Amino acid sequence: MIRPDPAPPAPVAVVGLGADGWEGVPEAARDALRAADVLIGGPRQLALLPPDCGGERIAWPSPLRPAVPRLLAAHAGRAIAVLASGDPMFYGIGRALTEELGPGALRVLPHPSSVSYACARLGWPAEDVEVVTLVGRKPGRLAAALHDGRRLLVLSAGAATPAEVAALLRDRGFGPSRMRVLEQLGGPAERMTDAAAADAWALPPGDALNVVAVECRRAPDALRLGAVPGLPDAAYEHDGQLTKRHVRAATLGALAPAPGELLWDIGGGSGSIAVEWLRTHPSCRAVTVERDPVRAERIGRNAERLGVPGLGVVTGAAPAALGELPRPDAVFIGGGLTAPGLLDACWRALPAGGRLVANTVTLESEALLADAYRRHGGDLVRLAVAHAVPVGGFTGWRQAMPVTQWAVQKTADTADAAGTAGAEL
Repeated sequence: MIRPDPAPPAPVAVVGLGADGWEGVPEAARDALRAADVLIGGPRQLALLPPDCGGERIAWPSPLRPAVPRLLAAHAGRAIAVLASGDPMFYGIGRALTEELGPGALRVLPHPSSVSYACARLGWPAEDVEVVTLVGRKPGRLAAALHDGRRLLVLSAGAATPAEVAALLRDRGFGPSRMRVLEQLGGPAERMTDAAAADAWALPPGDALNVVAVECRRAPDALRLGAVPGLPDAAYEHDGQLTKRHVRAATLGALAPAPGELLWDIGGGSGSIAVEWLRTHPSCRAVTVERDPVRAERIGRNAERLGVPGLGVVTGAAPAALGELPRPDAVFIGGGLTAPGLLDACWRALPAGGRLVANTVTLESEALLADAYRRHGGDLVRLAVAHAVPVGGFTGWRQAMPVTQWAVQKTADTADAAGTAGAEL
């Protein structure tokens, strides 16, 4: 007798709730919650459910993410419903559940997100608004989104977030920006507070469930930071170890960052290459390696101030410090080219399609790059920049030290031979 295959487990219901509580839950989502044997969510969300949702109620522990697989495994075979705030797939628990179970194992029943509500209240077209979440993230990441005239919605981590946003705006030269704090969106206690960022520090803490809307206005005397590589040198704290603006822009162009890619920045100096790599897209990642601990700390400050506090800083000398790093999509070598084995190690680490860019101003390192170019191709260029300066009562050119740059993309053939290609360098 052939036994039928067992029925697949019922999908996990992921139900979005708003500040309007049970009243705002559609009937299909109500049915899923009533039918659940296990209800998992935050204490606030669980408290919104009526008594006829009779499943066992379990509050998420902290930290949440590591608990996801454990809780799901503990209740395997039971009907599970997970509660979420608003849209579970928009900065919500839906991502962690999808990564753990796969999309086919979920039934997602979203509620309008706080962003949808905020745009509706403000009259802002959602497609023109940039969303920055500070839930579980450092406030400094907001700085990368600050551009005159832009509209931002900041997802708050709690009641203290609006004051943190106001302080950051003032510190980064955006004190004139208009801030509106929207609380309990969609619920009976909904309210909105309006203030300039320069004055918002005086607002008392409000409700923890809030979104901060910002209309960015730059102060007239604030340094202007553009959206493309080549920020003003004055944007960085440095001790002279800085890839200057025009060379930096050319270097980032050769590195060609794309969303989600990882950069190794070797010999970080002030961290400018890694910082501007990260500013090209929120999903870009970077690690900078700097042997001088004072400079390493300075790199961290530059990253925080310029909106990319997620930059990883490794204090150590390359190539020894590279051993534990995840495989890069691109490598920039701005210092230490003559260190034995460095170029070799970076070349081997790159996958097919990976890019390597190295800059130098010394003859010794230039000889290494010329040899690498002869063996592996790519582009070998010399970058020369001159600035107009006073010469007596006239104006003349002052030439900066020329920079030799080798830029190469690793092909599939050289990736297959990576074990020997590095030795050739």
